[in-house]
Amino acid sequence: MRCKAVLFDLYGTLAGFDPPREQIQTISAKLHGLELDPLGILKGYGEADDFMAAQNAVAPMRKMNVEELAAFFSAYEQIILRHAGHEVDLETAGEIWTTIRKQEYGLTPFADTVPELNRLRDAGRTVGVVSNMADSGQRVADQVGLTDHVDFLITSRDAGANKPHPPIFLHALEQANCAAEEAVLIGDSIDSDIDGAFAVGIKPILIDRDNRHRDYKSHPRITSLGELEVLLKALESS
Repeated sequence: MRCKAVLFDLYGTLAGFDPPREQIQTISAKLHGLELDPLGILKGYGEADDFMAAQNAVAPMRKMNVEELAAFFSAYEQIILRHAGHEVDLETAGEIWTTIRKQEYGLTPFADTVPELNRLRDAGRTVGVVSNMADSGQRVADQVGLTDHVDFLITSRDAGANKPHPPIFLHALEQANCAAEEAVLIGDSIDSDIDGAFAVGIKPILIDRDNRHRDYKSHPRITSLGELEVLLKALESS
C-alpha cells in the first residue's frame, strides 16, 4: 500500500538546539564550577529525554504549574549531570538549569530536514509534524522555519493530548485525511513516538541520530533522514 502521509516528531527528529545542547550545558555548568564529560552529556540527555517521555505519558508537562515544572527540570538536569560526571543534589541541579534557561538558543532544523520534507511533498505525500510542545502548531512551525515545508504541525496544545496517547495521533490522521495503515511516523523516542504510533496502527520508524539504539529490532531504524526514501519504497513493496 502506498504511504500517503509521512508524519514526524519535531525535537530530536527534525530539529535540534542551536547552539547544540552539549555546548549550552558545558557553558552553564562551567559557570557553576563544573567541568562536564562531552560524551556523558549526550548519554545523559538520552536518559533525561526518556524521563520526560515517561512523565508526559503519565501527567503531561503542559498541565504543570511553575513549581512542578521547576521540580521536574531539576531532576531532568540531575540526570544529565550524573552521566556527565557529577552527582549533585536537586537544588544545585535546579540552579544550573536556571542558568541554562538564561542562555540564548533556539530550535533549528537539522541539515537533512528541509531537503527531505520537500522531496516527500514533491512526491505527492502529505507531510505532518506531531509534537509534544505546549505552544500552538502554527507558532512552532513559524519559529522553527518549517511553515513552507510541511502541510501541518500539530502540538499537544492543539490536540489536547500528549504523545504517546492516541488522541494526538488520531488528530494528525484527520489532518492528513488518511487511515492509520496509510501513514508512517518517524520519531526518536521509543516510548512517545514509536510505541504511541504503533498503538493506533501507524507504521513507526525510529530515527536514531546519536546511535543510542544500535540493537533495536522491533521496528525499522534509520540514523538520518537520507535513509528514508529507500525505506519507504521497501515498505510499500513488501
